[in-house]
Amino acid sequence: MELQQRIGLAIKLGEWLGGNDEEWLAAKERASRENPWFVPEFIELSVKNICTEFLSPEKIEPWAKSYAFKETKPNARKVGIVTAGNLPLVGFHDFLCVWISGLKMIIKPSAKDEILIKHIVQKLHEWEPATREMIVFADRLTGCDAYIATGSNNSSRYFEYYFGKYPSIIRRNRTSVAVLDGTETKQELMALADDMQLYFGLGCRNVTKLYVPKNYDFLKLLDCLKQYEHYMDFHKYRHNYDYHLALLIMGNKYYMNNDSVILTENVSVFSPVSQVNYEYYSNMAELSSLDGNPDIQCIVGHGFTPFGKAQQPSLADYADGVDTMKFLTGLI
Repeated sequence: MELQQRIGLAIKLGEWLGGNDEEWLAAKERASRENPWFVPEFIELSVKNICTEFLSPEKIEPWAKSYAFKETKPNARKVGIVTAGNLPLVGFHDFLCVWISGLKMIIKPSAKDEILIKHIVQKLHEWEPATREMIVFADRLTGCDAYIATGSNNSSRYFEYYFGKYPSIIRRNRTSVAVLDGTETKQELMALADDMQLYFGLGCRNVTKLYVPKNYDFLKLLDCLKQYEHYMDFHKYRHNYDYHLALLIMGNKYYMNNDSVILTENVSVFSPVSQVNYEYYSNMAELSSLDGNPDIQCIVGHGFTPFGKAQQPSLADYADGVDTMKFLTGLI
């Protein structure tokens, strides 16, 4: 299969994902039913971003053709993919990269997010029988020539043990932060609220820590965060909110909240669902260590990733800053 054929199938897939095929609608409904964190609005958001940022012709063609991939080969090497399950279709970018490369892939999807990707691959199998040999699923990944594995800090240690002797990309926990200077407009703060709260804050590109200047006024931000107060109708989110609020109260810790999000001063860049940490800074020089911090996926703010764009990565926004496509070219 030539590169242009693979690009064409990807574009066709994007058109189908954005449509109203009854089987696809049923798959999305089932995915939402089996994973309570995958509410329909977030499945739709994830699919929309994939269609617009990854699979549109004007974006995928120049991206794919900028790498040295041509035609698939019968003896192409195999890439094992272990996907995470924190967001709907969070492993799609890795899937797309290997597909465009022309290498074969064996996928071990997360039990939390296997319905959507399996339905997508089934559709590709229907359109093009040759994909049956190029894309397969497995409960255990053995006999692969390379691996791309995403998981927690704990699981990454197992990945290193089993896959480290092979060419591999192994990812662990990461999160995102925002740097505020106090000049943000209401529109920017509304967009920052999206960066913080979309997907319930479960993604590595969700902002879980704020760096703010001394005497920063949080009232405007807390007001903008009220757009997500409906989360309190979702029992799993509310349970997290009640639990972490109780911990702060019992620990006699200072906090601010708007009855749906908790803000508290904490040095950690990681925070639990329903809570966002903050830390004061005096000058930008104090924040120089953020760039290159292995725990940080994305920095949002003036001069960084624009507000509201954290959850809209482009094809070239490779996780952990590792160019997946360049890695794959080394396997051909």
